[in-house]
Amino acid sequence: MIEGAVPTLGFTIAWITTHDLRVTLWISISLAAVALILRIVQRSTIQYVFNAFFGIAIAGIFALKSGKAEDAFLPGLIMAGVYSVLLVGSVLVRWPVIGFMIGSVTGDPTAWHQDKNLVKLCSRLTLVLAAPSVIKFVVYYPLWHAGEAGWLGVAKIVLGWPVYLASLGVMAWMLSRDSTPLAPGEAAEAASLLSDHHTESEEESEASTPR
Repeated sequence: MIEGAVPTLGFTIAWITTHDLRVTLWISISLAAVALILRIVQRSTIQYVFNAFFGIAIAGIFALKSGKAEDAFLPGLIMAGVYSVLLVGSVLVRWPVIGFMIGSVTGDPTAWHQDKNLVKLCSRLTLVLAAPSVIKFVVYYPLWHAGEAGWLGVAKIVLGWPVYLASLGVMAWMLSRDSTPLAPGEAAEAASLLSDHHTESEEESEASTPR
């Protein structure tokens, strides 16, 4: 979380105070480098720091090519839109993505679709999973279109891990209710699988914007 929030905060403050794109990107890189050194000293995983450098590289390519700081957030905007369309679309055609994940727990990828209650549950879970991406797209797009790079940085921090943790909590609650049409063991395993998938999705989203 820190690896994503601190460089983004630095990017935002630097852009607001200098309006110099190259300086702003170098500050983000420097903060990510400091995070890398700290991780090495602490002998902890550096995976997230490498993700941060990857995110800065992608964001830098977009921003430097156009010369606009707000375009550093364009990859994240695009990814949020794609996730929103795929997840919400799967619910509209009544084959929610979460169903296939739960199917991997029960041992049959498509048997869940024969249970109307389970289809409804999977649809609700998929919509909750889609919520962070939909919210990000709805908030990011007008800010990007208006060229508000500073506010995009603020929005990225606020709508990052806090929204992810909230959606994860809602999904865990839905799977733990007595009315859930899953065996207790299967519900627990499904919750764990959803948590892992949601974490990976959030990391991919974070890596697509300046860190």
